[in-house]
Amino acid sequence: MTTKIRIGIAGYGNLGRGVESALAQNGDMELVGVFTRREPGQLKLLGNAPVLHIDDIGQYQGKIDVLILCGGSKNDLPEQGPALAALFNTVDSFDTHAKVPEYFEAVNQSAEPAGNTAIISVGWDPGLFSLNRLFGEAVLPEGATYTFWGKGLSQGHSDAVRRVPGVKAGVQYTLPVPEAVERVRNGELPQLSTREKHKRECFVVLQEGADAAAVEQAIVTMPDYFADYDTTVNFLDEETLRRDHEAMPHGGFVIRSGTTGQGNTQVVEYSLKLQSNPEFTASVLVAYARAAHRLNQMGQAGAKSVLDVPPGLLSPKSAAQLRKELL
Repeated sequence: MTTKIRIGIAGYGNLGRGVESALAQNGDMELVGVFTRREPGQLKLLGNAPVLHIDDIGQYQGKIDVLILCGGSKNDLPEQGPALAALFNTVDSFDTHAKVPEYFEAVNQSAEPAGNTAIISVGWDPGLFSLNRLFGEAVLPEGATYTFWGKGLSQGHSDAVRRVPGVKAGVQYTLPVPEAVERVRNGELPQLSTREKHKRECFVVLQEGADAAAVEQAIVTMPDYFADYDTTVNFLDEETLRRDHEAMPHGGFVIRSGTTGQGNTQVVEYSLKLQSNPEFTASVLVAYARAAHRLNQMGQAGAKSVLDVPPGLLSPKSAAQLRKELL
């Protein structure tokens, strides 16, 4: 009987729960344990795997084949990524694009000497979208790549809305501008500003006595988040927000538009429509956990990105089976 890949989960928020669900759909894996900073007794899992405090994770060296890190990119992963890659093979979803190179180096310095394999920045962007940007550039060297996000609920921007004084609750959606998408699909190769590519739509519940106009002004002028976009703020009651905006849909497109040979226009598009952003991201993490385990068995230690992983290693099927069924 083939031995199952032993998986650990570090962190149990929306992403950690998604990983637990995804593992149930992958018969070649088993969940060994969930590790949390919270009081372990407070966590209720979907299944019956043990819950342990993150401080006790060192005791599981040799008992976990791949540890999937489900912490946030802002505060958790910069610390946990390098620390845990010294102990285990890891996969994470670090998504602060500008800081990926330095994060890669930090994780590599821990993983490589320990003989561990750590795949960073796994998900759909960065992740699957990164691969499609690479395919587009490599195949169509003369052209331009466009990435559109949405319609989708942005967790970081929603958090920024909730921090505005006078806001009791709120969410934010990112929406591609349809005219911009059409121009790209038509092969026009437009130069698009930030404002021309995406709009932002906020749904806000006010605290009692808050000034709606002041809240709206604070949101639409917020630097780094909303000031560079056409932003709409909608006010609603708490019950409506809970009823209509509790799900976490997302998605987007990567489009490479270019010319070949005698000036022929070629357009390549990859798109996602996601009913649950965290569950889909978790499913990508689980597939790459399989690849991390296999790479480590091949002796390929150190940090890797999705751009370094042969796609066949993501599948539970053998190389021969994949050639027969998918080529």
